[in-house]
Amino acid sequence: MDARLEAIRDTVLARNPGEAEFHQAVTEVFESLGPVHDRHPEFLEAAILERLCEPERQIIFRVPWTDDAGRVRINRGFRVEFNSALGPYKGGLRFHPSVYLGIVKFLGFEQIFKNALTGMPIGGGKGGSDFDPRGRSDAEVMRFCQSFMTELYRHIGEYTDVPAGDIGVGGREIGYLFGQYKRITNRYESGVLTGKGISWGGSLVRPEATGFGTVIFTQEMLKTRGTSFDGRRVVVSGSGNVAINAVAKAQSLGATVVACSDSSGYIVDPAGIDVALLRQVKEVDRARLKEYSVRRGGVSYVEGGSVWDVDATVALPCATQNELDGDAAAKLVRNGLLAVGEGANMPSTRDAVAVFQDAGVLFGPGKAANAGGVATSALEMQQNASRDSWSFEHTEARLTEIMVGIHHSCAATADEYGDPGNYVLGANIGGFVKVADAMLAQGLI
Repeated sequence: MDARLEAIRDTVLARNPGEAEFHQAVTEVFESLGPVHDRHPEFLEAAILERLCEPERQIIFRVPWTDDAGRVRINRGFRVEFNSALGPYKGGLRFHPSVYLGIVKFLGFEQIFKNALTGMPIGGGKGGSDFDPRGRSDAEVMRFCQSFMTELYRHIGEYTDVPAGDIGVGGREIGYLFGQYKRITNRYESGVLTGKGISWGGSLVRPEATGFGTVIFTQEMLKTRGTSFDGRRVVVSGSGNVAINAVAKAQSLGATVVACSDSSGYIVDPAGIDVALLRQVKEVDRARLKEYSVRRGGVSYVEGGSVWDVDATVALPCATQNELDGDAAAKLVRNGLLAVGEGANMPSTRDAVAVFQDAGVLFGPGKAANAGGVATSALEMQQNASRDSWSFEHTEARLTEIMVGIHHSCAATADEYGDPGNYVLGANIGGFVKVADAMLAQGLI
């Protein structure tokens, strides 16, 4: 790392003790930015990096609610409004027991660059709670969401901060959150949340967008080697919304997705994942992935273990942060891996990224490869602002155009800065320069 940036990085880490994921995200970005500051010393003079690493606003609040037995429960809510240089804060809400300030800050920091790469006028933010919706009734989830929004509503708005879903926050949760916002404010402000139902302001393709976008970006990477998904053996981690739609899109392009996972284990389906059955098991029945193997013949289920033990030529990590470590990466490389497209946020550890890059594997970092979700959220905001509703085909075409543009921007930036094919460098520099230019133009705020 450039010595000038290392000193800034060390100060950032000292100011934010105990936030391991945020430290990791900051370090990964700083390692790319030395060449930028050689060309643009004005960024150092204006303390752009120091300001970029300090959120504009951090909100932590209590969320009291009652369970079905009438017991009072207390959770902690978060919203980190990181940077608004390009537009209103934009980023999802995550409901999961692992959520704490460091997770939310890592996600919000990544969101700044991801949103910039889309070319859409949106800033970076993130939020959530340590509430776990798994195993909770619809009534419990509703009461929690209503309590959560009773505090959050005063901090958001279509021109201020626009949350969406993430892990643990899907259409059900967005519906309850939007209903409470509407009730409190007495406004039908469609653009305040994205990921809404189609009949009340949502966008077609939004549920599919992150998974589809990851595959589109990865397809563009494969094209640089004169190949494609067609005939490829693919492994996907996770079995939630992003993973399911990544499976569907990859198979529509001729791939065979042979494995996916959840927190209990993974399945191997040599004939290719049955997307309709996977949706039924995970999204309708809300069952564990093991149930898929019970209902479909010829499928093996492995309790625990790592889905990365299954050999593939393309890997799509779509579960959660730091799920793919250096040992798993080395095993994938030995088994003939050609490309990795990150559908989750920072799912590969720094050691894993180094293994992939040293081996010449095409590697699409999450802030570029999974930007399709937030890009389509911005398209949903456009439709809300114009009181319009677009067709699936039109919206998917716009998503494809954006993802191809992100790939082109990352590749061109890597070429410009002397490291062709380094999508990590291309994404970090490409996103950073857009935000830094805007911050310079807007003065010391």
